[in-house]
Amino acid sequence: MRVFARYLVVLSMALAGPISLPQSADSVHAVDKRGAFDDHIQKAKQYLDEKRPDLAIPELQAAADINPDSVETQGNLGVLLFFQGKAAEAIPHLRAAVDRQPGMGKIQGLLGLAELHTTDPAAGRKDLEAAFPLIDEPKFKVQVGLELLGVYAQTGDLSQASLIVEQLRKVAPDDPEVLYAAYRAYADLSGESMLALSLAAPDSAQMHQMLAHEESRQGNTNGALEQFRKAIAINPHLPGIHFELGELLRISQNDAVKQQAEAEYRLALKDNPQHEKTILRLAEIDAEKGRIEESYKGYSRAVELQPSDADARLGLAKALIAMKQSDKARKILEETVQIEPTNATAHYRLGALYRQEGRSDDAKKEIELYKKYKDMKEKLSALYKELQIQYKEIGGDEPEQK
Repeated sequence: MRVFARYLVVLSMALAGPISLPQSADSVHAVDKRGAFDDHIQKAKQYLDEKRPDLAIPELQAAADINPDSVETQGNLGVLLFFQGKAAEAIPHLRAAVDRQPGMGKIQGLLGLAELHTTDPAAGRKDLEAAFPLIDEPKFKVQVGLELLGVYAQTGDLSQASLIVEQLRKVAPDDPEVLYAAYRAYADLSGESMLALSLAAPDSAQMHQMLAHEESRQGNTNGALEQFRKAIAINPHLPGIHFELGELLRISQNDAVKQQAEAEYRLALKDNPQHEKTILRLAEIDAEKGRIEESYKGYSRAVELQPSDADARLGLAKALIAMKQSDKARKILEETVQIEPTNATAHYRLGALYRQEGRSDDAKKEIELYKKYKDMKEKLSALYKELQIQYKEIGGDEPEQK
């Protein structure tokens, strides 16, 4: 069984819970049993205070023998056995607690983990699935979720895995284990979808669109261009196809090829007039060509459609500065650094405006933030350098050497 040192669940040891011994009012025997039960519970608490779970376990076991219906005793005994590495012994006590009081997410989660790694993986999966939505404690929820992802990976239940991943990313968005699990789940789901599409519709426009993405991902831009063209020939109104082709053409260093991107964006906008990224790209092209008024309108529309898009906001601020409306630009940039605090460009441009206005302290602060986030970006770029693909240029004149 894996070691759960990082995810030790915080469970309240309710050892002084109510006693429900079957008894009559005059039963001396019942009174004696109740007294013995209390004595074992108190000793268990004392040993736990002394950090001696090994001594607390026999006391709880004795208390459970006296009153097997005590949910608190069974649950706490199961917890201690589990974390003492005795998962198989913990199962009957955890099960007794869950059966007597359903809805205890932590207890059922531990039960599922114990079963999964010992005698009954099927029961473990069932208990983990039941416990997962009931667990509020973040670290334990992550642990249970990761275990479920392992189960789904083995059984090929990728749709279930994707649902768990989405919930884990909300609970622990920066956890490396969660992020890696998300990568694996989405990669597996992508592979399954590719295979299904290739079997169901090998000559479809969607198949060529998918192949274009794969070619592009592998750095073969000419191959991607060919696949996009094939997809458009089959269905010129395929959702997203013109925007995606425009994105590919736009990265070309060949000016003649790059110019073709605008036409594709125009076709994309005709198919979907509300597509914010298409509007943004056309605004950027207008800005590059000195069409300031047109770019301002495009950036404004993009921000209206997607207020949190930092690129659209930066473009709008730049257009406003070019139109001698620095006050409006400053407000846009101030909002942008609030929305996206790590955006180095936003800090730089805001600092430049502050300097023009004579706000030297504010300018200095923004420039320092610019340098900080710029350095972070450069370090990340260096980290990913080994993964970068050298793209073959679209429309190159020289044939590949063989």
